[in-house]
Amino acid sequence: MAEPVTEEKSQQYSESDPDKRSVDPGSVTASETVDFETNSVNEKSLLRKLDIRLLPAVGILYLLSFLDRSNVGNARIEGLASDLGMTGNQYLTGLTLYFIGYVIFEIPCNIVLKRTTPRFWLPTLTILWGIVATLMGIVQNLTGFFIARFFLGVAESGLFPGVVYYFSMWYKRRERQFRISLFFGAAALAGSFGGILAYGIGFMRGTVWEHGWRWIFILEGIATVLIAFGAYWFIYNYPDTAGFLSDKERKFIHARLASDSDATHDERFTWDNVLRAIKDPKCWLYGLSFHTMSLPLYTFSLFLPSIINALGYRAATAQLLTIPPYAFAFLTTLTVATISERLHQRAIFIIGSAIFAIIGYIMLLANKDPIAHPGLSYAGTFFAAGGIYPATALALSWPAINVSGQTKRAVANAMQISIGNLGAVLGTQLYRSGDGPRYIVGHSFALGYLVGNVIVSSLLYFILSRENKRRDGVAPEVEEVGHLKDWDGDEDPRWRFQY
Repeated sequence: MAEPVTEEKSQQYSESDPDKRSVDPGSVTASETVDFETNSVNEKSLLRKLDIRLLPAVGILYLLSFLDRSNVGNARIEGLASDLGMTGNQYLTGLTLYFIGYVIFEIPCNIVLKRTTPRFWLPTLTILWGIVATLMGIVQNLTGFFIARFFLGVAESGLFPGVVYYFSMWYKRRERQFRISLFFGAAALAGSFGGILAYGIGFMRGTVWEHGWRWIFILEGIATVLIAFGAYWFIYNYPDTAGFLSDKERKFIHARLASDSDATHDERFTWDNVLRAIKDPKCWLYGLSFHTMSLPLYTFSLFLPSIINALGYRAATAQLLTIPPYAFAFLTTLTVATISERLHQRAIFIIGSAIFAIIGYIMLLANKDPIAHPGLSYAGTFFAAGGIYPATALALSWPAINVSGQTKRAVANAMQISIGNLGAVLGTQLYRSGDGPRYIVGHSFALGYLVGNVIVSSLLYFILSRENKRRDGVAPEVEEVGHLKDWDGDEDPRWRFQY
């Protein structure tokens, strides 16, 4: 254990000597202060400051992203399909096209982020998908709907993996999981807000258009564009240029990140580092962990209004009934993330959450007469939501905390989302209108995927723990990363994985 950093040692953190900006992570705790140039920086207060500045900003963007991709489910029961003359299968094709665009442009978007800046790239993406979402409200035929859904996926593809990478440049490894879970919790909030907004906007039916579905896209899309323009001012780049930080706070952040990860390295983009991620089997398994969650995640968010509507509730009531399951999901996501962070365990909570969701789908499938007994099926949606969202949040945090090397991590995050969303591509074809109200095919696939997630998460736990034990016999765990000139990322035998 290194001694606490004193004023004398603070000279190590001079920007002119970046290779000496290291501090033992154990010497800086939430209850201690570290002196820099006769002044002290309290770590706990600094983290609160970072959370207040960073999390609401990106959380709002992700809420808008999830709202603009899933409001099509609300629009469907407000007359979308009938107005455009689309069959049930054609509607599903439109959902699939979104994820095809999403998957294709995932990795390129994160490469662009690495070569530009978050302040430019994240708001620009938001403006682009806000425009597409707005235009979806004025499409006149099936072709227009297909084109809009595809380009909505293209525009939204860079946000989530980009923000996960962004967090890695601000927070230490052990701190990222909770922040990613908070960020992902915006998806559950989007579901609740979507239901409330769709219910209110539904009363605009008859204004200009016979049905109210167009107003859902137009009003929510315009709101996205307006907020995105403001994001150019409330999204920050990295600690070196963040105006809300003092010089002492910047140096402190550099010191704590240098002791923990590669976030302070001046790493240039190379295609070799891109290939490192592609060649790493663990990166593919991280992708598979999300793949097995994405199908139940997106089928739930896209089809919940239809599932509830098929239980015999009218459209307006169905919109309102989507709110409580999402609110419950938000609470379970925060609760599981908090406990997981305190215990420094991930796999066991992913597995437990997936099993909780499995119970929900068993309830949905076991109800042979959902219209006669809607309460059982509705209760099943609570179990499904309460398990899907926390499991997904934790699965998405794995590459952010386990992959070292900035470019490799950016690519690994994008790979995970791309591989994962292939499950969503399949899922969009499963909930066919003629299968309601039981939706046996869709619910069965979701159940099977959740079982698959339990298997993949268990496999990752075994692989990561075994690799850590192997490395224990080769080299001691490194406590200071930033100052090591010969650091080889997560392939270095001194690196330890978190599972």
